Amino acid sequence: MAVLVGFSGSLRRGSFNAALLRAAAAAVPAGSRLQIMSIAAFPLYNGDDEAAHGIPAEVAALKEAIAAADGLLIATPEYNNSIPGVTKNALDWLTRPAADIPRVFAGKPVALIGASPGGFGTILSQNAWLPVLRTIGAELWTGGRLMVSRAGSVFDADGAIVDARINDQLRKFMEGFGAFAQGGSTGNP
Repeated sequence: MAVLVGFSGSLRRGSFNAALLRAAAAAVPAGSRLQIMSIAAFPLYNGDDEAAHGIPAEVAALKEAIAAADGLLIATPEYNNSIPGVTKNALDWLTRPAADIPRVFAGKPVALIGASPGGFGTILSQNAWLPVLRTIGAELWTGGRLMVSRAGSVFDADGAIVDARINDQLRKFMEGFGAFAQGGSTGNP
């Protein structure tokens, strides 16, 4: 049984990435679970604020959840061909203080998924995450990639996936990542 934590890198109420993350939680294999957490309350990272007030409670809660989980799933949008600022800000907070990086991220299985209204999915955003994840010592699962393009036609008004092919890809992705997070095979979909 894999215990995974995930967050969406979009704060938008009708976010395709938040919808994709909810669908991922429903697609985990039996016996596993994906706990969805939020970065919406994270303030902008400021070293002076950290020095004066410490780590915000919302940040500490997500850090502890990641440290305790078998793996981390990030649903990343793509803004201007790269990582969204709020998502990068979240990771900047999650790696503070620097002494906590090994406890929270070293060797931690991490997977990226994403949805975009454009035709390329989130390929550039997912690629931009590579040096960041490498720097913090996370172990990126590369057994599969899930980049949902033309998301407006994949999700209905309630955020449910209406494309059977994407549902199948997501199910296989979550099976593979769950196996990887448990130390099993790469589960290549």
